[in-house]
Amino acid sequence: MRALVMTAPWTLAVAEVDEPAPGLTDVVIEILATGICGSDFHGFTGETGRRQPGQIMGHETVGRVASLGEQVTGLSVGDLVTVNPVLSCDACEVCASGNEQSCPNRTVIGVTPHIQSAFADYLTVRASNVVPLAAGRSPELGALVEPLAVGYHGARRGGCSDLDRVLVIGGGPIGQAAYLGAVRCGATDIVVSDINPARRELCAGLGARVVDPSAGELAGTVPDALGAPASLVIDTVGITPTLADAMTCSTLGSRIVLVGMGAPRVELGAFAISTEERSLIGSFCYSRVDFAETAAWVGTTDLPLDGLIDGRVGYDGAQASFTALANGTSRASKILVFPHGAPGPRDDGLGGDG
Repeated sequence: MRALVMTAPWTLAVAEVDEPAPGLTDVVIEILATGICGSDFHGFTGETGRRQPGQIMGHETVGRVASLGEQVTGLSVGDLVTVNPVLSCDACEVCASGNEQSCPNRTVIGVTPHIQSAFADYLTVRASNVVPLAAGRSPELGALVEPLAVGYHGARRGGCSDLDRVLVIGGGPIGQAAYLGAVRCGATDIVVSDINPARRELCAGLGARVVDPSAGELAGTVPDALGAPASLVIDTVGITPTLADAMTCSTLGSRIVLVGMGAPRVELGAFAISTEERSLIGSFCYSRVDFAETAAWVGTTDLPLDGLIDGRVGYDGAQASFTALANGTSRASKILVFPHGAPGPRDDGLGGDG
């Protein structure tokens, strides 16, 4: 079968690799589409060290069941499915508590170098991580379940409810997911901040109120938009300036959820946390329940999730799309890679069809 292999930093190549066969409890999935995550293209450059030459990346995926191990039940060949890429041990105290994303023994599809992942024609995964999708929706929406689960988990970590005034910092794919996660938790007073006009427009299309942080001090514009300072901030960028904005735009006793990992180290205003009793909450990935609930929600929501996908390429467009996303020249927010070629005219996020 064919796969996209990262042969060196900034370089992808289509290679022939062995076609997988299922073990007794495994499922082989024929991949329909896989999204390019920010962690993928930052790893592609070599800057994070989280992707290695020779690796097949990809973890935001959707496909159909191609074959089943002999002990697999509850799935059938042809089923439309997505994959929870967090492979927890399911035997430790952390897993027993329902926090599989924090399992000390976890591996992650698309991140762990030796795991053959989803930028390929086929993917083999244990059946417990295969999540069925509802029929009747566009199949490619299944590739959004993984990032949407990240945002939902962040909103839940912050205890988001209909009583909150919510600021989401960053309008990229995870910011979009955090906004939708807050909506799912019942919040109605939500503002999304992003400097990119295309991302503000995309978030507005989902129903969000949007602000441009470059147009003025957020400390004034956010309370104006929400009617008061935010009680919950979800920072999907994760750098010192955005955390500073989170402090100045939020009220006494507010919760600030750090989802973004834009820098390995940040500075914090200690007094803004201690004297005003804010809570700083970390959020990583999602639990198994969060992922399954998100997959079910994608199958039932009336919100225009199709608009979250603004680039579609085949293997032949992957190199250009990864490069453009990594160097900041792409206009796309979420690009899907289709092993059998993009449906319709190719859009690699560079502003033209190819």
